[in-house]
Amino acid sequence: MKTAIQKLGKSLSAMVMPNIGAFIAWGFITALFIADGWLPNEQLASIQPYMLTYLLPVLIAATGGRMVGGDRGLVMGAIAVIGCIAGVGGTDGQPMLMAAMVMGPFSGWVIKKFDQMMDGHMPAGFEMLINNFSVGILGMIVAIFGYYLIGPFMTGVLAVLTAGVDVLVNKGLIPLVAIFIEPAKVLFLNNAINHGIFTPIGAEQAAETGKSIMYMLEANPGPGLGVLLAYWLFSKDKATKDSAPGAIIIHFLGGIHEIYFPYILMNPVVIIAPIVGNMCAIAFYSIFHIGLKGPSSPGSIIAFLSMAEKGSVLMTALGVMIAAGVSFLIASPIVKLAGAKDLDEASQKMQSMKAESKGRSKALSDVSLVRKIVFACDAGMGSSAMGATKFRNRLKGVRPDLTVVNTSVDNIPVDCDVAVVQETLAERAKKSAPFAKIVTISNFLADPALDDLFFQLTTGDSIVKESVANETKEEKADAPKVQQDVIQLDGIKLNLPSVSKEEAITAAGKLLRELGYVDGAYIPAMLEREELVTTYIGMGLAIPHGTTHGDDVIHKTGIVLLQYPDGVQFGDEKAQLVIGIAGKGGEHMEVLSKICLALEDEAVLNKMKTTDDKEWILKQLS
Repeated sequence: MKTAIQKLGKSLSAMVMPNIGAFIAWGFITALFIADGWLPNEQLASIQPYMLTYLLPVLIAATGGRMVGGDRGLVMGAIAVIGCIAGVGGTDGQPMLMAAMVMGPFSGWVIKKFDQMMDGHMPAGFEMLINNFSVGILGMIVAIFGYYLIGPFMTGVLAVLTAGVDVLVNKGLIPLVAIFIEPAKVLFLNNAINHGIFTPIGAEQAAETGKSIMYMLEANPGPGLGVLLAYWLFSKDKATKDSAPGAIIIHFLGGIHEIYFPYILMNPVVIIAPIVGNMCAIAFYSIFHIGLKGPSSPGSIIAFLSMAEKGSVLMTALGVMIAAGVSFLIASPIVKLAGAKDLDEASQKMQSMKAESKGRSKALSDVSLVRKIVFACDAGMGSSAMGATKFRNRLKGVRPDLTVVNTSVDNIPVDCDVAVVQETLAERAKKSAPFAKIVTISNFLADPALDDLFFQLTTGDSIVKESVANETKEEKADAPKVQQDVIQLDGIKLNLPSVSKEEAITAAGKLLRELGYVDGAYIPAMLEREELVTTYIGMGLAIPHGTTHGDDVIHKTGIVLLQYPDGVQFGDEKAQLVIGIAGKGGEHMEVLSKICLALEDEAVLNKMKTTDDKEWILKQLS
C-alpha cells in the first residue's frame, strides 16, 4: 500500500511541479493587486480569477494528460478540464484544480487506449488525419463527461472538505491536520494536497477575507528546518552531519522540501518532530488570525513571507520559528540516541521511490527489459509517425509485446526505453529522455541503425549503444572494418533435411568452428542463448548466436547460412533459413543490416529459402 501511495503521490506531484511558476504568478498578482494588497490595482487584480479558474486547471490537466498519453494526451487533458470548468459556472464556480488532477490522466488514458486499439491498423500516410480527428472527437466526448459529471462531483467533494475545515477551525482543531500533512510529504502527496485541496479552499476564503490559513498548512519551511538542524548538530554519522548545512540552505531558502525526506527515512520516528512543530505553528497562526494572501510555492521562507498580508510579516516569520524550534527540540534527542545511519542509502531509497513511481525502477541491461520504443522528430507528427508505423509493423509478428509510438523530441515520455531520433536531435533527446537509450538515424524509413535495432530486439542481444551524433569523419574512418571473409561460399549449406531446432543450431555452430570463426565452446553458448530468448525472428528466419563473446571463444567475426527447405521447428514457427552468427566488436552488424535489407524484399527471401545457387546467396548478403 505504501508503494501504491508513493506512486499516486508522485504522479499527482508531477502534474503540479512543472506549473509552479504559474502558481507563483497567480500568488503575486493576488498579494500585490487585490483591494487590500501591497499595491492595490483593480484592473490588474482582475487577472487573478481567470488564472485560478482557467490557466491553472488547464496547465495541470494538460501536464497530467501528457504524463499518460504524450502530446496527444496533453491536448486531451486541456480540452477535458474546460468541460469541468464550464459545468460549474466558470469564474462563478469552484476552482477545478482537483478535477484537473483527475481529468488530465483520465484523458491521457483514453487517447492511449485508442492508440493501442489502432496499433497496426493505421495506414502509413494517414497518421496526421487520424490522430487529429481522434483527439478532437474523443476530447469533445470527455469534455461533455466532465461538464455533466466530474465538474459537479468535484464541486461537491470540495464543499464537503470546506465544511470539514470550517468545523476544525471553529472547534480549534485545525492544528491536527499536521498529523496528515507531514507524513504526506514523505509520500510525495504534499503538492497534491497543497494545490489540489488547500489552494481552492484558501482561494475561497481569501476572496472573502483577503487571506487564508490554508496557504500556510503545508508550505511552512519551519518543521523541516528543525529536523535538519538536529542532524547538523547531533548526528553521529559524519557524512550526514556534513551534508545537513547544505540541505538547510536548499530547503529553507530554495523551498525544496524533498531535501529533508532522506533524513526522516533514516529514522522514521523523527517524523514526530515536524508533525508537532507544524501543529504548534498552525495553532499560533489560528489564535492570532494570521493568513497568507496567496499560495506559497515553492515552500521557501522567501515565498512564504512574500505572501504575508500587510503588518503580519513578523508574525508570519515567528510562526516559522516556532515550527522550527519545536521540531528541533523533539528531533534532537531522537537523533542523539540513534546510531549512525547511512544518508546515501536513505537518499537512494528516496530516489528509488521516485523512480518506481515513474515506472523506472529497473535499469536497462539488455533487450529483455525493453518495453517502449519512441520515434521522435521535431514536431512529432510527420516523419516520426511514418517511421513508427513501419517499425511497429515490422516488429508485430516477432515482438508483439513491444510498444512503438511517436512524439516530438522535447516530449519523449518518461517510460521510454529506446528513443529513435535524427542525428541533429540527439542532444535534445538526451535532455528529454535521460534514462532512455538513444539511437540516432538519418532516415526514419530506411536506416542501417534501424536494422541493427531490429536484430538486437528480436535476437536478445544487448541493446544498441548510444550513437554519437557529433562523431567526426576521422573517428568513423578509424572504426573497425568488416572482414572480407565474414560470410563465404563454404559457409553456405543448401537443401538440408529437416532436423530439430537444437540440431540445426549445433550444425551452425560446428560450421562456424570448422571455418575458424569460433572455438568449440561457442556451440553450447548458442544453445544456452536459445533457452534464454528464442532467436527465431519471423519470416522463416532464425539467427542463433552465443551468450559468450570473449576473444578466447570468438576468433573472428563470421556468419554461416543453413537452408532447410522443409523448415526447422522453432516453437510454433518454422525457419527455412538458419543464420549462425559469431560477432566480434560489432563487425557483424553491417552484414546483418544487409541481410535485413535483402529480406525486406519478399521475392528475395522466398528464393533464398529454396535456391540451389550459393553464388547468388553470397551476392545478396555481401
